[in-house]
Amino acid sequence: MPLINESHDSLPYVDNAPSAAARARAQKLINAEVSPEHSSTLHPLIPAAPEPQFSSLIQQELERKAAGAPLAGGIDPTRYEAPEPPTRASDGEIPDLDEWRRTLQKAYVSSSHLSKRHEDLGLLEEHGKNAWLIGNSQLEEILRSLEKDLADTKDAAEQVNKERKMAQESRYGEITGLEDTWKRGVGAILDVELASEGLRQQILEHRRQAAQQQSR
Repeated sequence: MPLINESHDSLPYVDNAPSAAARARAQKLINAEVSPEHSSTLHPLIPAAPEPQFSSLIQQELERKAAGAPLAGGIDPTRYEAPEPPTRASDGEIPDLDEWRRTLQKAYVSSSHLSKRHEDLGLLEEHGKNAWLIGNSQLEEILRSLEKDLADTKDAAEQVNKERKMAQESRYGEITGLEDTWKRGVGAILDVELASEGLRQQILEHRRQAAQQQSR
């Protein structure tokens, strides 16, 4: 069974913070690798955003909003107002039945609107308060649930950080010892290479001197 079950890209509780010069060198290497347009151009692996498909009415409204034009059309509220009666016909004149029929239709629409409005106001007076309180209670319950989820997530993140810190600090001595051993090993290798190079130079020098003596 391995001693370390998890791997991390960094050891923030063990490694020393890089110096400003090291950060500058690292940033220079990063800048040399990335494209100059990386901040304004999407990565090639990121797919292009799909083109929106709006209906003609939505597109018309977007164009009106973009042009800053005032809102036009919509529902005409004057149709719900009480109509004025047609002008009375003088004695002996036949009244305009079509005009009276249109006025009667408008009066019917206005009366139906007022009846429905009176009914809605009655329902609002009877049930509106309770519905408002129930709605607020539901929203508060949703808010409490979201706050609990947020608190649980923060607690989980803090617990992970604590466990990571404890794991890294408990291995600090081992990591430091391994690093020292590695440094000593690298130093020993360098010493051997230097000694080998010195010995090689001595051998070459002896051979050169021997060749000169033979040439005499």
